[in-house]
Amino acid sequence: MAVEEKPASGVRTKTNVMRHLINFGVNPAALAYAMTTLGSAMINNIFSFYYVKLFLNKYKISEGAFHQSQVVYMVWNAINDPLFGYLQDNSKVPCCSQRRLSILYGAPLYSLAFLLAWFPWRSYTPGDWLSGLHLMVALCAFDGMLTFVLLAQCALFAEISSHHQSRLRLVKYSQVASLIGSSSVLFCGVLSKNMEDFVAFQAFTVVIAVLSCVCMLYTGLHSESRFDNKGSESDTPESVDQTSFSMLTTFTWQILTNSDFKRFVFMNFFQVFILAFFNNFTMIFAEHLIPPNVLPSLAKSVMYGAGFICPQLLVLSCEKLLRGIGYYRIILFTFYMEAGMAAIMLALGPQHYYILASFLTVNMVIIQAAFSLFGLPLADIIDTDLQKYKRSSPLSSMVFGTNALFTKPAQSLAPMIVLNILNQFGYEQLKDAGRDSNPSAFESLHSVMFYLVCLVPMCVAALQVLAWRPFSIRNSHTVDIKYIDG
Repeated sequence: MAVEEKPASGVRTKTNVMRHLINFGVNPAALAYAMTTLGSAMINNIFSFYYVKLFLNKYKISEGAFHQSQVVYMVWNAINDPLFGYLQDNSKVPCCSQRRLSILYGAPLYSLAFLLAWFPWRSYTPGDWLSGLHLMVALCAFDGMLTFVLLAQCALFAEISSHHQSRLRLVKYSQVASLIGSSSVLFCGVLSKNMEDFVAFQAFTVVIAVLSCVCMLYTGLHSESRFDNKGSESDTPESVDQTSFSMLTTFTWQILTNSDFKRFVFMNFFQVFILAFFNNFTMIFAEHLIPPNVLPSLAKSVMYGAGFICPQLLVLSCEKLLRGIGYYRIILFTFYMEAGMAAIMLALGPQHYYILASFLTVNMVIIQAAFSLFGLPLADIIDTDLQKYKRSSPLSSMVFGTNALFTKPAQSLAPMIVLNILNQFGYEQLKDAGRDSNPSAFESLHSVMFYLVCLVPMCVAALQVLAWRPFSIRNSHTVDIKYIDG
């Protein structure tokens, strides 16, 4: 009898927790979903913002080793998403097939992988081959665990509910969580003096890793998918064939032939590119283009933190717009706005330091805010695929994974291309030199940086408009339900 009482007690405790949350006006499913957003935002933003500067300026990695690491990362980054997506949608192993368990078991490894980059394997000399290997391992390990955990969360977004209003609630909770989690960049910058106090920086990353793990474990313990209990179908002969290579090919082809999916992927590739561009190089651009007597270190820390915190505030403030006009028009408007701001900045020139600082910050905010909405069109694409092929359960992880197959390489291409351009104008030699050491060389480098800051977002936004305008799923916000939950 005692053995039987334990699970009953666990269920009773979980039920009591849910009841208390409801009494406080909190939606338990949305909270459980958002806790992974909170945990991942804490570590993802710090990783993407600091790793390029760390390896270039502190570990002094060579350009060749940096490019080699990025190429390996680009290949691994592309293939692990469809691989994990296929495993999570078709595996019979619970830790892969159940979204909740994927997050539960993946969270500790995800947080540990985050810490790999911040602790050098020895005292590196300039161009040390080990720093290149360190970067390669850190990037691949972190992205592998990020993919495993966040693919499961992305699938939960489509599978918790098919109602548009319920999905908007998930977006709302997720943005609040991301708002809190993104503040890690601000606090990290202030406490470590933008990484100048490296010991403080390392200590902060350890604390953040522990907190992020705890947050994601909450999702692993409390989240549920509508399709978790449809495992009985996996015993049929038809489901056995689903793990074959031919079925993988068939599923992938069906996803790739969806015209809206292709338009979304093309647009999303450039969004990932421009997001990586600003995340990786905003700190470097600001330090070179904005003199310290204009914006001191503390002000720049606040500026960087705002670039990660304000996108969530923007999305939360647009909730009524999302309900009223839908994500399609809002995303399209952000592209026009990015191109317009870049054209104005280019016309004004680099000498307007405060306007340039505002431009960098606002660009980061708009790009990240638009990117936060991309789960909505992908969820609609999953719904369309489910209805079109009359599937018993959606290919949520496969759709997100196939999207990542084509878009994730942009995360590596952005730093590789930009660093190559900067080094053509002496960045590698000038990054540690004083401003007065070679004024003409600095002037040339700063001119190139300014043109990159203006022309890259302008060109990218123009391409995104061309790709996004024909997207046909525009009115899902007006449809209450597309298929029966259950």
